[in-house]
This record gives sequence, structure tokens and C-alpha cells, in this order.
Amino acid sequence: MTDRLKVILTRRWPAAVETRLAAVCDVRVNDDDHPFSSAELRQALETADVLGCTVTDRLDAAVLGAGCRVKLLANFGVGFNHIDMKAAQAADIQVSNTPGVLTDATADIAMTLLLMCARRAGEGERLLRAGAWSGWSPTSLLGTQVSGKTLGIVGMGRIGVATARRAAFGFNMKIRYHSRRRLEPVEEAVLGAEWHGDLVSLLASSDFVSLHCPSTAETQHLLDAKMLACLPQRAFLINTARGDIIDEAALAEALANGRLAGAGLDVYEREPVVHPGLLELDNVVLLPHQGSGSRETREAMGHCAVDNIEAFMTGQELPNRVST
Repeated sequence: MTDRLKVILTRRWPAAVETRLAAVCDVRVNDDDHPFSSAELRQALETADVLGCTVTDRLDAAVLGAGCRVKLLANFGVGFNHIDMKAAQAADIQVSNTPGVLTDATADIAMTLLLMCARRAGEGERLLRAGAWSGWSPTSLLGTQVSGKTLGIVGMGRIGVATARRAAFGFNMKIRYHSRRRLEPVEEAVLGAEWHGDLVSLLASSDFVSLHCPSTAETQHLLDAKMLACLPQRAFLINTARGDIIDEAALAEALANGRLAGAGLDVYEREPVVHPGLLELDNVVLLPHQGSGSRETREAMGHCAVDNIEAFMTGQELPNRVST
């Protein structure tokens, strides 16, 4: 090929994926893997045909303005709330994402957070590493039983269902859920899942709540102070979806004053910044956006993104086109 598409990757992708992409395109990689500034994003948009972007790239209307050469944003990830879709559409830029391939990895992290919170695993490890553990005693670090408890799921898409399966079949948890789309009766029967049309009733009846809804204008601060107050005092809140679904300041206050038992977070409102109130608390487990972080999953995500780039190259319909 003489007229190969120019692709710029804003972050490093797995080596096998970069190698595959370099075989069919002219690829420029981000050698030191730093998050692109707005100026760097703008320069990339003006000089490349395809931008391989990620959640760390803020592709707003100011960046996606006139003069863009790029005609495809191949997003490495499922969520696309970091992309102004209306601005992309106005600039005649297609957007693709990588759904499906990270379902199991993210559901695994949701259950990891749930178990760590319930059994105070983060506190226990910090105690031991600090040299402050004086040995076993009958009343030290008493946590909460998981088996048989009620898990409320907000957003019953692929990842919500995968989390429900782990909880129901692995820990005999009772499943309740609130979602725009209700499962088919046979799916509910398999999971023993009970649908709640009202979010308040779901929150009020759950021992654990796990968030799996997308970040939209409607879900921003869905769990604000008012909604957090609907949770029982014994409840734990898990978030592996998007950080802005929770009002972090309100959550920090609820955890600090004992209004909630605990929380497990993998995503944050202003990543990589975490609300300082959360950092001070023992009853919250904080992970650095590890949801899809297995080697197998990240490679699958990369290959999915390349599938979309190759379809774009040959004028075919994108396998995972995102529409407004």
C-alpha cells in the first residue's frame, strides 16, 4: 500500500495490537504514554486520518472544531462520555468503541470490590503492612457476610448481568435490579432477579448496590446525597461504571458519618484526581480504574478497535459504530 492511513494513538496499546495495526497503517504511538493535552489532541486531529483515543482524552467541541482531518475516532473502551458526540457528528467524524470484550473482566472487579468492602480486606492489608497487626482475636476486623445477601444492580446490560451471575451462582445472593431495559422473563428466572421500576425502592431494599449504567446527562450524579440517603445504613456501594454517576463529595460525607457501611470504587468523577475526603477513609476501597485490566481483555479491546479501523479503511460498515 502506498497511500496508507495515518493513525495516531493517544496512549500505548498492547504490543501485539500495535504490531497488527502497523502492518496495515502508518502508526504514530505515544512513546512515553502521557495523557495528551488539548493542544496535542488538536494537532493529532489535524494531521491524522484516524485517532485511537481512550477515556483519558477530553474530546469536546472546542477540540473537535473546524479543520479536523480525522474521520474516525477509534475509542479503546466501551464508554464514550469523554467524546462530544454532537460535535463529532457535526465534523463528520465517525466514532467506534469496544463493547462485549471487557464484560467478564469488569464484572470480576465489581465482585472484587464487593468482597473487599464486605470483609474489610483493604483495612486488613494496610494493618499488616504497617506492622500493626498483633495477631488474631475474636473481634478484630469483623466484616459483613456476603453469601445470601441482596445485591441491587443499577443498569442490567452485559456487565450488570455478568455481575449478577457471579453473585447469584457464586454467593447465593438475591438479585434485584433497576434498568431502562427489563430482562426477558426467562433471564429473570435464571438469575432469580427481581425488577424494580423505581430506583428508590431498589436502593432501600439492597445490602449491596453495584452500578453498571452508562454515563449520560440523565445519570450524572444519579447517586447524590438524596439518593444515598435511601440506602440502608448497613449498605455498601460499588462503582465500576463511570465516576460522575456518584456525587463523590456526598459519598465521602455519608461514609465519614456512618450513614453508609462502605464503598468500593474503580472510577472517579475527575480521574485521576480522587476526592480527598475518600482518601482519608478506611471504609472505602479505591482501585485505579482496573476494571478491564487483564492482559487478555486489553488485547481483545485493542483488536476490536483495529477491526473498526480496518473496516473504515475498506469503506465497510464499522462493526461497533457509536451513534447519537
